[in-house]
Amino acid sequence: QLQIVESGGGLVQPGGSLRLSCAASGFTLDYYAVGWFRQAPGKEREGVSCISASGRSTVYADSVKGRFTISRDNAKNTVYLQMNSLKPEDTAVYYCAADMYLSISYCSQPKQWDYWGQGTQVTVSS
Repeated sequence: QLQIVESGGGLVQPGGSLRLSCAASGFTLDYYAVGWFRQAPGKEREGVSCISASGRSTVYADSVKGRFTISRDNAKNTVYLQMNSLKPEDTAVYYCAADMYLSISYCSQPKQWDYWGQGTQVTVSS
């Protein structure tokens, strides 16, 4: 059974940091592009950052460039999202998705991605 599980969310003060993890079971992420997406209340789901299967290519939404870093450890079958200098507007449910056939140019099109986790809540508030 293919499963993706996100973890690492929580409540953090503005300016703080969190590291999200996206762990896969039932399949290996080695051959999949992986993306992080987020959805705030009343808003559509948006792409945050994506990484190619090889890990050599990454893309970031303009709103997180310079603050977030995506990485992958294929030996652990896990993709990470390091989030620094968090802002209240980063508050959302963060989802991880994987797809074997999409390129990371589809990072801005969450509906195109195949396999999704259940999400983890990130709240940035003082």
